[in-house]
Amino acid sequence: MSMFCYQCQETAGGKGCTMRGVCGKNEEVAKLQDLLVYTVKGICDIVVKGKIDVNGLSDTNYEVLNSLFMTITNANFDGDSIEKQIQKMLSVRDNLRKSVAVDGLHDAATFTVDSREDMLQKAGSVGILSTQNEDVRSLREIITYGVKGMAAYAEHARNIGKESMEIYSFIYEALAATLDDSLSGDDLLGLVMKTGEHGVKVMALLDEANTSRFGNPEITEVNIGVRNNPAILISGHDLTDLEQLLEQTKGTGVDVYTHSEMLPAHYYPAFKKYDNFVGNYGNAWWKQVGEFESFHGPILFTTNCIVPPKSEEVRRRIFTTGSAGYPGCKHIEADENGKKDFSEIIELAKTLPAPEEIETGSIVGGFAHNQVMALADKVVEAVKSGAIKKFFVMAGCDGRMKSREYYTEFAQNLPEDTVILTAGCAKYRYNKLKLGDIGGIPRVLDAGQCNDSYSLAVIALKLKEVFGLDDINKLPIAFNIAWYEQKAVIVLLALLYLGVKNIHLGPTLPGFLSPNVAKVLVEKFGIAGIGTVEDDIKLFMS
Repeated sequence: MSMFCYQCQETAGGKGCTMRGVCGKNEEVAKLQDLLVYTVKGICDIVVKGKIDVNGLSDTNYEVLNSLFMTITNANFDGDSIEKQIQKMLSVRDNLRKSVAVDGLHDAATFTVDSREDMLQKAGSVGILSTQNEDVRSLREIITYGVKGMAAYAEHARNIGKESMEIYSFIYEALAATLDDSLSGDDLLGLVMKTGEHGVKVMALLDEANTSRFGNPEITEVNIGVRNNPAILISGHDLTDLEQLLEQTKGTGVDVYTHSEMLPAHYYPAFKKYDNFVGNYGNAWWKQVGEFESFHGPILFTTNCIVPPKSEEVRRRIFTTGSAGYPGCKHIEADENGKKDFSEIIELAKTLPAPEEIETGSIVGGFAHNQVMALADKVVEAVKSGAIKKFFVMAGCDGRMKSREYYTEFAQNLPEDTVILTAGCAKYRYNKLKLGDIGGIPRVLDAGQCNDSYSLAVIALKLKEVFGLDDINKLPIAFNIAWYEQKAVIVLLALLYLGVKNIHLGPTLPGFLSPNVAKVLVEKFGIAGIGTVEDDIKLFMS
């Protein structure tokens, strides 16, 4: 096989992409990403064995986050930028190795390459399948993917000025451990749970970063129609990029619309002051191929969720920044102070037609933990009176598979005395349905982006306290979660660490779970897949 990758839900046949990624990455990009991760693991090996204080590694800490973020599904398809990052990280690695005397370093901390050809050849021997034992491989990959998701959230928090040395230390510890052949399956399973523990911490860190900078999300009605002005569409997850874009478009006559996971930005008070921040355009990330055609204006990708464009005309309108990248698209770098110049995007927008309207109306969101707790008395009374029989956590990711229609049908067929708690782009499967409310409480409560699944955990823990329960699993809450990429992995591990059991995960279980590891998760945590809508609703409501 020319490559092997099974880190996302859509991996070929549920087993692994071996010639080209379903996401669209080619074998060369896949191999370079493998080598970048391997290089980062070598840095982690040096830091851990050399007992280097992470407080003195500010630039290195950031580059580790950025490198891992670049390898998340749909983030970076640009082989040249990944090669450049490998070269940078090799330099970082070698300088670190010179700074401490360390014996017994792994090959990842010492290998050399002189060219791209060398990189590709080396990558062929250090990828996922280089771990022979399938159970050890499975556990190592779970840890690695969880850490990738953690790195994404840590990078967003860092961009707002919030960092945690504890999280950095764990990232080094966890990735170094994936190189250690002396660790048993039980050791690695313990590290999986520790990854979940730090997943909770990194999402709490990002929540603090977002709310301290932009305010607590509020119940907000978001326009899904368009105005007759030139416009820019911003996608991805990074709110600091949005803030800079809004500042630079003030008074220019150019509107700004969110796409996919950027929708929840409308819920933050800090962004409501911009009169050119006018609404959300389109749906989940995978529908962008058609929606970008009708938008007409420039598109800015702040993070992952890129789908390779089919037309050259659309590609010319795509810009990337941060860890995102696509061949032939202009990449906008930050200066030493984190500032980005979006003037080229703004000027291009002025020359292009206004967006074409694809729908009208509005959607409501903003139900993060602070807002829901403000409604706690109303929610608790509805539960006690029987008006609300059950909450369904349907957070997570959307995707292209036809089997994901299950989630729309599931939402449509839920009893009218149930409420959906959601976060992430999975909500696009049902957030435009007319599901009504229960005593003024909407039946779909959108907490925000995928990282805001933390809000749903906080809400559950608070309800556990309010009802005086000793176990979160005694609450009238069921978890039916859709997943796609590695940020969903860290969310899942965080929920497991918090003690949540009987999570149903779909539309398929991860391909990176070996039969034995899957059996452990089933026996220990009650992890299950999905069935038919009718059968699953009966099961959940019983």
